[in-house]
Amino acid sequence: MRIVSSPEEAVAPIESGQRVYLHEAAMAPVSLLTAMTERARALRDVEVVHLHTNAPAPYVAPDMAGHVRHNALFVGANVREAVQSGRADFTPVFLSEVPSLFRDGTLPLDVAMVQVSPPNRHGFCRLGVSVACARAAVDHARIVIAEINDRVPRTDGNSAVHVDRIALAVHVDRPLPEHHDEPPGAVERAIGALVSAQIPDGATLQMGIGSIPDAVLDALHSRSDLGIHTEMFSDGVLRLVKSGAVTGACKTRFKNRVVTSFAMGSRELYEHCDHNASIEFHPSDVVNDAVEIASQHAMMAINSAIAIDLTGQVCADSIGDRIWSGIGGQMDFVRGAVQSPGGKAFIALPSTAKNGTLSRIVPRLSPGSGVVTTRGHVQWVVTEHGAVNLRGRSLRERAEMLISIAHPDFRAELRAAAVERKLLV
Repeated sequence: MRIVSSPEEAVAPIESGQRVYLHEAAMAPVSLLTAMTERARALRDVEVVHLHTNAPAPYVAPDMAGHVRHNALFVGANVREAVQSGRADFTPVFLSEVPSLFRDGTLPLDVAMVQVSPPNRHGFCRLGVSVACARAAVDHARIVIAEINDRVPRTDGNSAVHVDRIALAVHVDRPLPEHHDEPPGAVERAIGALVSAQIPDGATLQMGIGSIPDAVLDALHSRSDLGIHTEMFSDGVLRLVKSGAVTGACKTRFKNRVVTSFAMGSRELYEHCDHNASIEFHPSDVVNDAVEIASQHAMMAINSAIAIDLTGQVCADSIGDRIWSGIGGQMDFVRGAVQSPGGKAFIALPSTAKNGTLSRIVPRLSPGSGVVTTRGHVQWVVTEHGAVNLRGRSLRERAEMLISIAHPDFRAELRAAAVERKLLV
């Protein structure tokens, strides 16, 4: 590893036509990506690949056309407009499969730009609070360029990177970006209560970020011996851990340990991950592997959606033709959870959108909508009006059940549409 004096010097090896991976989530190397963007103004056809990042994205600005093109493996808010306008690309992929794209040469990486902790006395840095796909990027890129940041937590699990793997590095001193959700409202608390009622003591949990997952977690503080196996570790999970409800004692694998791929939240959350042997960070081809998930005891997968049609098709990545997010890990965990002994997969969503003017349970998905969870995989669907299990149910039964948990203002309209579709008579 050669320490250089500036980010501009660190990114000097990047050339036209190369593919560059950016460390995901809270670990985006901001000084490097800024310097790369400026360097790219003199280059052509640099491809920047990453999952969502909590960082600026100057490389998707309109004036970067021809110099840099972003390829999103999951669309975050900072690149959404660029993807929707056609200035950036979106590659649909299960989160569990992203590492294999780098490993098998489907998306060979010329450069991986990451943020790491300072090395320990054995020469190992740590990838901090995200190893989801950065692990594979570091392992398979031709060149690794790093920010070394004293504020990066030294996390346990598969997060170690030896200094010999890093070509160039620059020192930075920058706090990790924090993420704070709005507290759950009445709708979210009602959904949380319905989901939590289905979760027994000793279950293993997966859930994402947001007010609905937080409401579920807040309703589980009285449970015992819960386990955590989730791609994302949030402040809601941290509160559940601190309540004493999480021990991991009933987990089949990684017993007595929280397993995650990345953490995103408060400074307190990041500090909790530092030198904490009870939390292990593993890449997404481990955490999101459906076989690994299915091996867990009573795996409970809680995910959300943009809309669901009367047959059970779940749209979670787009609003019609407009890509909104990505496939992510939803199907990885749905597939795994339903095969886990005692496991359940939940799609939890408010019954309406846009201040109650639109129903999220719809007669048909809008043209262009992406089906992330198919009608053959869907199991529990939960709104603030109820919880139904669609597994093994006919289309007629599904229509009745989904109408029963739709907002009352839209039930007559949905029933008429179901009759028109010959789902009901």
